Amino acid sequence: MPEQHLVVVGASLAGLRAVEAARRAGYEGEITLVGAEEHLPYDRPPLSKEFLTGEVEPNYFRDEESLRTELEVDLRLGTAASELRPTERTVVAGGAELAYTGLVIATGARARELPGTPALDGVYTLRGLDDARRVRAALGPGVRTVIVGAGFIGSEIASSARATGAEVTVLEAAPVPLAGAVGERMGAACAGLHQRNGTDVRCRATVAAIEGAGAVESVVLDDGTRLSADVVIVGIGAVPETRWLAGSGVALDDGVVCDETLNAGFPGVYAAGDIARWPNPLFGETMRLEHWTTAAEQGGLAARNAIDPEQARPCATVPYFWSDWYGSRIQFVGVPTADEVRVAAGDVSADSFLALYRRGEHVCGALGLNQRRPVMKLRALIAKHGTWQDALDVAAAG
Repeated sequence: MPEQHLVVVGASLAGLRAVEAARRAGYEGEITLVGAEEHLPYDRPPLSKEFLTGEVEPNYFRDEESLRTELEVDLRLGTAASELRPTERTVVAGGAELAYTGLVIATGARARELPGTPALDGVYTLRGLDDARRVRAALGPGVRTVIVGAGFIGSEIASSARATGAEVTVLEAAPVPLAGAVGERMGAACAGLHQRNGTDVRCRATVAAIEGAGAVESVVLDDGTRLSADVVIVGIGAVPETRWLAGSGVALDDGVVCDETLNAGFPGVYAAGDIARWPNPLFGETMRLEHWTTAAEQGGLAARNAIDPEQARPCATVPYFWSDWYGSRIQFVGVPTADEVRVAAGDVSADSFLALYRRGEHVCGALGLNQRRPVMKLRALIAKHGTWQDALDVAAAG
């Protein structure tokens, strides 16, 4: 039997949780953690929130000593994987060939670029720590800031920019923000937070050009409207970081195509986090989720399955994410495609409400604005295929 070697490619949350889970499971083989960034694993959600306002500095999950000594990891940061040879059980990273018995692919996603964007100072995307540092340095009182995209990342940046005193305009191509994430009615309800906090949100607004001489000066919309801008931040989603897997034989379709156990079609190869596209047996749907909680859960599961494939377990999870805007917390659990969406508590025109999503006789989702406790109760209820009446009872109890 070959010497056991778990290779984890991607040193963010999913990759770190994979390493930790393997050691907790009693795995005594070699572990190599490969990360393209030079930074130690850090918490990403604050980068678009309180990090931009200067309230916090980067939160590193572990220091280097802990990784190398406590977890006994061969840590290779600043080293991008460039090739996977699954039939040879080999990863190429930084020019070195790493033979593995188990592999966890956790390379996440990169920020989606706006096509045709010129290389001008003052135009940013935000995905990693270095991006966030550049954006933070650019924001401040009176800075004319245009954010392209009114999804969760764009909205969090808008909230943070307003907190620094910037003048903020958010552009959204769709008729309603967040329709794909929470549905049109609730997307409009969430967008009300922007209006109540002085952020100008313009829907059905498509960028035709970003202009400037060396540095950005304006954003031109397809209807001819010209917006003066000192800073432009593009927040139009993310693309799975699968480029290094091209030609490997691993199936790629908006991420790495996996089975229910997160196996990527080859022995010992599993994927986790933003990059994994898998059939979630809890809902009977294929999903790819860019959620902190999912990345943590999948990282651990992928590692346990990689080191003990005979006992591989399916990834059955209730999606959960949160987003902080203007001092309020938005939380969503489950899936938004529903037969009915009902506001069961609070008022969508105010800063606290709870909406439930129904499929047939069962609750399939819940959206809460400043409703932390009931939302988490509803996540557990959805996992148990709770009834609609059960969900209404949770909402009534508060």
